[in-house]
Amino acid sequence: MNLLCWPVRMHIASVGVSKICFLFSLLFCGLLLFFIPSFQPSARHVNLPQPRRRIRPTQVGSLSHPRDLAVHVDGAEKDSATGLNWSLLDQGGTREAEDGEEDTVDDQRSQDRWPFSRRKGSGLSLSHDPLVLKDIFIAVKTTRKYHKSRLELLIQTWVSQAKEQTFMFTDGEDNELRLRTGANIINTNCSAAHTRQALCCKMSVEYDKFIESQKKWFCHVDDDNYVILPSLLQLLSSYHHSQDVYLGRPSLDHPIEAAERVKSDGSVSVKFWFATGGAGFCISRGLALKMSPWASLGNFISTAEKIRLPDDCTVGYIIEALLEVSLTHTHLFHSHLENLQKLPTDAVLQQVTLSYGGFENRRNIVSIVGGFSLVEDPTRFKTVHCLLYPDTDWCPEVKPHHRLYH
Repeated sequence: MNLLCWPVRMHIASVGVSKICFLFSLLFCGLLLFFIPSFQPSARHVNLPQPRRRIRPTQVGSLSHPRDLAVHVDGAEKDSATGLNWSLLDQGGTREAEDGEEDTVDDQRSQDRWPFSRRKGSGLSLSHDPLVLKDIFIAVKTTRKYHKSRLELLIQTWVSQAKEQTFMFTDGEDNELRLRTGANIINTNCSAAHTRQALCCKMSVEYDKFIESQKKWFCHVDDDNYVILPSLLQLLSSYHHSQDVYLGRPSLDHPIEAAERVKSDGSVSVKFWFATGGAGFCISRGLALKMSPWASLGNFISTAEKIRLPDDCTVGYIIEALLEVSLTHTHLFHSHLENLQKLPTDAVLQQVTLSYGGFENRRNIVSIVGGFSLVEDPTRFKTVHCLLYPDTDWCPEVKPHHRLYH
């Protein structure tokens, strides 16, 4: 009987041992899980990305300005005549909205200061992009016959404040002017004729040079434009160069309509806005890169032939019609085609570009007075320059009450 029960007892004992082992295993695993975190190194504190605060653009100014024309505002020198901040041109920068301060600016005050509008559907918004002058590529379109009558005036005035950032695109060599002034003069080898093909040829070279430069903004002006650099920096700082931004002033009050040749035997009608090159325009790098299939390495010329329109129209066609990015209209750019005398005198120095009348209308100039007579300064560019940069060595010494305009 005992012998028969022995296997049964052994089996029961084995089962008991197994259960005990199983319980010990569970207990060990539980203890292991409990103590493992204490053996791990403490995790490093990681700063998670914070949402970007909305930024209000500040005044951005010029290289220098005399103390007697400046007042101290918000820790920076601000010109009492122009309303521009002259201490940030080399440094760049914008000011964040302070705690408790509204992020938006009253619409009417904003329009008075910066009369530009974003068309419905453009998707643009003010964005913080602190700029310095070296971030901007300024292209000046000119021709060999205007080197002395127009280009030398620009080099003497505003270009002298932005020599390294400004490039003159012309159609003939002028080593004497380059050596004498130190200007960046680029011979495009395009025709000197004022034809659609010649204009598009120069714009094609401008575009390629900008892409090579790696700069944030491309701004095109003509050789009869004065660029007010502080205002330009302030305007562009309102956007970010990675956004799709096309800034300029249309010469028409309606979109242009062109016949787009899609096949050798037919065409379709296309409408789009364009910024006139005579007043100047600016394009962000982000948008310029998207233009590449139709603009780079000579493709700009073939694109222009597709619609048979000049260079500035072709830029608008690529951006508005092909890329479907809206032109941001601004009234801060001015060409000789508009009545410049209607520009309010106290707003002249707050514009981005100015111009002057051509041979047919020499009196079409901005109404501003200073140390030069109309005979000495028929374009008023020297007068504007000396109001902006009165320490320039060739500027006449003006009595304090004449330093402002009226």
